[in-house]
Formats: sequence, C-alpha cells, structure tokens
Amino acid sequence: MKTLLMLADGFDEIEAFTIINVLKRSNVPVDAVGVIGSMITSKSGIKIHVDKRLPQINPSEYTTIVLPGGPGYNILSKTATINEIIKRFSQAGRNIAAIGESVSILANLGLLEGKKATITPGMEKLLDYPRDQPVVIVDNLITSQGPGTALEFALAIVKKLKGDNEVLRLKKELAIHEKREY
Repeated sequence: MKTLLMLADGFDEIEAFTIINVLKRSNVPVDAVGVIGSMITSKSGIKIHVDKRLPQINPSEYTTIVLPGGPGYNILSKTATINEIIKRFSQAGRNIAAIGESVSILANLGLLEGKKATITPGMEKLLDYPRDQPVVIVDNLITSQGPGTALEFALAIVKKLKGDNEVLRLKKELAIHEKREY
C-alpha cells in the first residue's frame, strides 16, 4: 500500500502537501521522491527535503504513484525513468493518480485513450473524453483538476487503497461537510 509521490522543482505545494497529509492521516506510507536532487522547490518558493531521490527507489515496492501538478510537471514529463515507471504501473494494473497539469503526462503516454478523465481547465483538448468534474476514477487511474480539488483527489486515493469507511472516517476527522455554503 506504499505510495510514491514524484516531485520536481515547480510542484504545486497545495496539491502535494494535501496528498501527503491525507494519506499519512490514513496511515498510508508515502515517499516524497525528488526527481533531481534531495531539495525541491515548490512553485511558490517553498523548499522541502524529500524522503528519497529517484535513483534510490525500487518501483516494485509501491502500489500507487502520484503526480502533482504545477510547472514542475514539465520536468516529470521529460524524465524517462518516470515515464517508464508509469508505464510499468499501468501494465501491472497498479494505481496511477495525477492532478492538474500532470494529467497531461498520462495523456501523452496514451494511458487515457478512450477513457474519461479530468484535467486543469484549458488543457481539455488533450483528453478523449474530458469531464468537468473535480475527480474522475476509471479502473486504476485517478485524475483531478488542480489545487482546488486536491482534498477530494487525496480522498479518492484513500478510497482506492482503503475503502469507503476510511474515507468517511477521514471526512469526520477533517471536518468535511457535504453541503458547503459560504
């Protein structure tokens, strides 16, 4: 049930930190992995020390890979090792989750052909069957739109890994109300 969270300079911190926080609250082990180096800078300039660097990981130890968005998605998409890991996860039927701009990585690898998915507004042309929804789950693929949908995205990952009861528990812990009025 171990999760691999890929980070490159320019990652969206709302997306990445929300995912890490929610998964850890659910006792899902998460390794934040730096593509280049062990100190990664978010798009807002926040520096974090990652758990591991890309050359240090064994992808077979993970059941889920998560790709946060932000400008760093360009680095993720151009990293051959990451593309290879994603392809292997797909072939093995392991979970692949992408949010924001990183959904384009899955589209460019052909993983979304003929499938419903969602992506950052403005990038819908990359998808065969775009959906204007916060999160779309199809088989082992989870896609989401961006920072504003990060919490729902993280809960969708938990649902895939631990089921509905754990999601309900987390919603209570996080004080998430189904109907929100502002």
